[in-house]
Amino acid sequence: MSELASALGGQSFDGFARVGEAGLQGMITLRGDLASQPLAKAVKQVIGCPSPGQLSIVTRGENAAAWMSPDELLLLVPYVDAAAIATRLAAALAGEHALVANVSDARALFRISGAKADQVLMKLCPVDFATLPEGEIRRSRAAQVAAAFWRSAPDELSLICFRSVAAYVMGLLAVSARSGSELDPA
Repeated sequence: MSELASALGGQSFDGFARVGEAGLQGMITLRGDLASQPLAKAVKQVIGCPSPGQLSIVTRGENAAAWMSPDELLLLVPYVDAAAIATRLAAALAGEHALVANVSDARALFRISGAKADQVLMKLCPVDFATLPEGEIRRSRAAQVAAAFWRSAPDELSLICFRSVAAYVMGLLAVSARSGSELDPA
Protein backbone atom coordinates (compact mmCIF):
# COMPACT_ATOMS: atom_id res chain seq x y z
CA MET A 1 0.00 0.00 0.00
CA SER A 2 1.32 3.43 -0.86
CA GLU A 3 2.00 6.03 1.80
CA LEU A 4 0.13 9.32 1.90
CA ALA A 5 2.20 12.21 0.63
CA SER A 6 1.51 15.84 -0.03
CA ALA A 7 2.56 17.35 -3.34
CA LEU A 8 5.99 18.51 -2.13
CA GLY A 9 6.48 16.74 1.18
CA GLY A 10 6.24 19.96 3.19
CA GLN A 11 9.00 21.77 1.28
CA SER A 12 9.70 25.29 2.58
CA PHE A 13 11.95 28.30 2.02
CA ASP A 14 13.02 31.08 4.38
CA GLY A 15 13.77 34.51 2.97
CA PHE A 16 12.27 37.86 3.96
CA ALA A 17 9.11 35.75 4.39
CA ARG A 18 8.68 32.04 5.01
CA VAL A 19 6.94 30.10 2.27
CA GLY A 20 6.06 26.45 2.38
CA GLU A 21 3.74 23.72 1.34
CA ALA A 22 1.36 23.11 4.23
CA GLY A 23 1.17 19.35 3.82
CA LEU A 24 -1.92 17.20 3.48
CA GLN A 25 -5.19 19.14 3.59
CA GLY A 26 -8.68 17.79 3.14
CA MET A 27 -10.61 19.72 0.48
CA ILE A 28 -14.15 19.10 -0.67
CA THR A 29 -15.81 20.90 -3.57
CA LEU A 30 -19.52 21.48 -3.09
CA ARG A 31 -21.50 22.73 -6.09
CA GLY A 32 -25.14 23.70 -5.87
CA ASP A 33 -27.55 26.50 -5.11
CA LEU A 34 -25.73 28.44 -2.38
CA ALA A 35 -28.98 30.22 -1.45
CA SER A 36 -30.59 26.85 -0.65
CA GLN A 37 -31.48 26.40 3.04
CA PRO A 38 -30.91 22.61 2.88
CA LEU A 39 -27.40 23.21 1.48
CA ALA A 40 -26.54 25.77 4.18
CA LYS A 41 -27.97 23.47 6.85
CA ALA A 42 -25.95 20.49 5.57
CA VAL A 43 -22.68 22.47 5.57
CA LYS A 44 -23.32 23.73 9.11
CA GLN A 45 -24.36 20.28 10.34
CA VAL A 46 -21.47 18.36 8.76
CA ILE A 47 -18.47 20.69 9.26
CA GLY A 48 -19.76 23.21 11.80
CA CYS A 49 -19.27 26.27 9.59
CA PRO A 50 -22.00 28.53 8.30
CA SER A 51 -22.23 28.83 4.55
CA PRO A 52 -20.01 31.81 3.64
CA GLY A 53 -21.16 34.89 1.77
CA GLN A 54 -19.69 36.04 -1.53
CA LEU A 55 -15.84 36.28 -1.44
CA SER A 56 -15.79 35.03 2.17
CA ILE A 57 -14.08 32.25 4.05
CA VAL A 58 -15.40 31.16 7.44
CA THR A 59 -13.22 29.12 9.79
CA ARG A 60 -14.32 27.07 12.80
CA GLY A 61 -11.49 25.13 14.42
CA GLU A 62 -9.85 22.88 11.82
CA ASN A 63 -12.69 23.34 9.33
CA ALA A 64 -13.41 26.16 6.90
CA ALA A 65 -15.95 26.95 4.21
CA ALA A 66 -14.83 29.21 1.35
CA TRP A 67 -16.95 30.85 -1.35
CA MET A 68 -15.39 30.00 -4.72
CA SER A 69 -18.10 31.05 -7.21
CA PRO A 70 -21.85 31.72 -7.26
CA ASP A 71 -22.52 27.98 -7.15
CA GLU A 72 -19.39 26.54 -5.50
CA LEU A 73 -17.91 26.23 -2.01
CA LEU A 74 -14.56 24.74 -1.04
CA LEU A 75 -14.65 23.02 2.32
CA LEU A 76 -11.36 22.61 4.18
CA VAL A 77 -11.26 19.77 6.68
CA PRO A 78 -8.58 17.50 8.17
CA TYR A 79 -7.19 15.30 5.41
CA VAL A 80 -7.90 12.03 7.24
CA ASP A 81 -11.57 12.99 7.62
CA ALA A 82 -12.21 14.29 4.08
CA ALA A 83 -13.62 11.10 2.55
CA ALA A 84 -15.99 10.46 5.46
CA ILE A 85 -17.09 14.11 5.54
CA ALA A 86 -17.75 14.09 1.78
CA THR A 87 -19.89 10.95 2.22
CA ARG A 88 -21.84 12.52 5.12
CA LEU A 89 -22.34 15.73 3.18
CA ALA A 90 -23.61 13.88 0.09
CA ALA A 91 -26.06 11.95 2.29
CA ALA A 92 -27.23 15.17 3.96
CA LEU A 93 -27.86 16.65 0.50
CA ALA A 94 -29.74 13.63 -0.89
CA GLY A 95 -32.61 14.92 -3.00
CA GLU A 96 -30.95 18.32 -3.51
CA HIS A 97 -29.37 19.35 -6.81
CA ALA A 98 -25.76 19.32 -5.57
CA LEU A 99 -22.36 17.80 -6.31
CA VAL A 100 -19.90 16.80 -3.59
CA ALA A 101 -16.35 15.84 -4.61
CA ASN A 102 -13.31 15.10 -2.46
CA VAL A 103 -10.55 17.05 -4.24
CA SER A 104 -7.93 16.72 -1.50
CA ASP A 105 -5.42 14.92 -3.71
CA ALA A 106 -5.92 17.30 -6.63
CA ARG A 107 -4.89 20.47 -4.78
CA ALA A 108 -1.90 21.83 -2.86
CA LEU A 109 -1.94 24.33 0.00
CA PHE A 110 0.84 26.83 0.70
CA ARG A 111 1.39 29.22 3.60
CA ILE A 112 3.30 32.49 3.25
CA SER A 113 4.17 34.05 6.60
CA GLY A 114 6.03 36.97 8.10
CA ALA A 115 5.61 40.72 8.43
CA LYS A 116 6.11 41.15 4.66
CA ALA A 117 4.22 38.05 3.50
CA ASP A 118 1.94 40.05 1.20
CA GLN A 119 4.97 41.31 -0.73
CA VAL A 120 5.65 37.76 -1.89
CA LEU A 121 2.22 37.52 -3.52
CA MET A 122 2.21 41.15 -4.70
CA LYS A 123 4.90 40.13 -7.18
CA LEU A 124 2.82 37.26 -8.54
CA CYS A 125 -0.86 38.18 -8.36
CA PRO A 126 -2.92 41.04 -9.84
CA VAL A 127 -4.51 41.86 -6.47
CA ASP A 128 -4.24 44.83 -4.13
CA PHE A 129 -3.21 42.99 -0.98
CA ALA A 130 -3.43 46.18 1.08
CA THR A 131 -7.22 45.93 0.70
CA LEU A 132 -7.52 42.16 1.28
CA PRO A 133 -9.12 41.83 4.71
CA GLU A 134 -9.05 38.75 6.91
CA GLY A 135 -12.07 36.58 6.10
CA GLU A 136 -12.02 37.34 2.36
CA ILE A 137 -10.89 34.85 -0.28
CA ARG A 138 -9.86 35.74 -3.81
CA ARG A 139 -9.54 33.58 -6.90
CA SER A 140 -7.01 34.87 -9.37
CA ARG A 141 -3.63 33.87 -10.73
CA ALA A 142 -0.17 33.40 -9.32
CA ALA A 143 2.00 34.15 -12.35
CA GLN A 144 0.66 31.68 -14.96
CA VAL A 145 -1.55 29.43 -12.83
CA ALA A 146 -4.96 29.61 -11.21
CA ALA A 147 -4.87 30.14 -7.46
CA ALA A 148 -7.06 31.11 -4.52
CA PHE A 149 -5.70 32.94 -1.48
CA TRP A 150 -6.77 34.53 1.79
CA ARG A 151 -5.32 35.94 5.02
CA SER A 152 -5.25 32.95 7.35
CA ALA A 153 -3.66 34.93 10.22
CA PRO A 154 -2.50 38.54 10.72
CA ASP A 155 0.97 37.86 9.21
CA GLU A 156 0.05 34.83 7.08
CA LEU A 157 -1.54 34.19 3.71
CA SER A 158 -2.70 30.82 2.43
CA LEU A 159 -2.71 29.86 -1.24
CA ILE A 160 -4.36 26.90 -2.96
CA CYS A 161 -3.46 25.71 -6.45
CA PHE A 162 -3.71 22.52 -8.46
CA ARG A 163 -1.34 19.81 -7.27
CA SER A 164 0.02 19.42 -10.80
CA VAL A 165 1.58 22.90 -10.62
CA ALA A 166 2.73 22.74 -6.97
CA ALA A 167 6.46 22.62 -7.79
CA TYR A 168 6.09 25.59 -10.14
CA VAL A 169 4.21 27.58 -7.46
CA MET A 170 6.80 26.67 -4.80
CA GLY A 171 9.53 27.92 -7.12
CA LEU A 172 7.65 31.17 -7.72
CA LEU A 173 7.10 31.70 -4.00
CA ALA A 174 10.72 30.95 -3.12
CA VAL A 175 12.11 33.35 -5.73
CA SER A 176 9.62 36.04 -4.69
CA ALA A 177 10.59 35.64 -1.00
CA ARG A 178 14.36 35.90 -1.48
CA SER A 179 16.01 38.23 1.01
CA GLY A 180 16.91 41.51 -0.62
CA SER A 181 14.02 41.40 -3.06
CA GLU A 182 11.49 43.08 -0.79
CA LEU A 183 9.26 45.65 -2.47
CA ASP A 184 9.63 47.87 0.58
CA PRO A 185 13.04 47.08 2.10
CA ALA A 186 12.44 49.22 5.20
